[in-house]
Amino acid sequence: MLLLLGCRTTPRTKAASSVSKYQSARLTRSEGHKMAPNGQYHILLKMLLIGDSGVGKSCLLLRFCDDAWTPSFITTVGIDFKIRTIELDGKRIKLQIWDTAGQERFRTITTAYYRGAMGILLVYDVTDERSFNNIRTWHANIEQHASEGVNKLLIGNKCDWTEKKVITEQQGRELADELGVGYLETSAKTNINVEEAFFTLAREVKNRLVDTAGPDAAAGANRPGAVNFNSGPSAKAGCCHSVRLGTALLLSLRSISVMAYHRV
Repeated sequence: MLLLLGCRTTPRTKAASSVSKYQSARLTRSEGHKMAPNGQYHILLKMLLIGDSGVGKSCLLLRFCDDAWTPSFITTVGIDFKIRTIELDGKRIKLQIWDTAGQERFRTITTAYYRGAMGILLVYDVTDERSFNNIRTWHANIEQHASEGVNKLLIGNKCDWTEKKVITEQQGRELADELGVGYLETSAKTNINVEEAFFTLAREVKNRLVDTAGPDAAAGANRPGAVNFNSGPSAKAGCCHSVRLGTALLLSLRSISVMAYHRV
């Protein structure tokens, strides 16, 4: 459930795209949107966006999945998600991307989603020092609640807003090095490095799963929860089942989220 509140009217200036040591291959939006026949896919990856409220998590998701942007401030109540299927290194990968609320009152609800995440984007606002300082707390939450070995990427969003910027790219990289994660500066408004951020994390997750599976991946592909990297695309029925299950879970969680929201 998304609530549109207020409007940001301050003009922004487009900044140059930052270069990351984790930079992914250049991909056009048409390449990113290559869909498998009948909605089929090889791999399903669950990704998570976390960070303080107002840093632009929902706008990043909107830009990546719908190639759209809104000047309105988007407040996520509890949990929301979008799905985009991409083609990466010859595999059709279905990304199920969960957008979490940054407010403290939803923290218990959102941390329940850390465990199943395969990749997590930690987002801060380059114009908001507090959101940057809180990244260590968000990272500690990952260490406490997420699965061991989950891939992480630090994102400094709103890099186009150069006149308001208070966190430099160097500061962002130093924090990323401290946490042992990759780093990119992005802008959902001007579409700077948004594709690169999601594709970079998706590639790292895919490579980790392939390395973990090893040469015996085919033999163990029928184990519960295993990902088969050697077979063809998953059947359409499997795709729909995943969406139905996720939707049912989301609807239940939304009900809890709304109740919690009204109690505050």
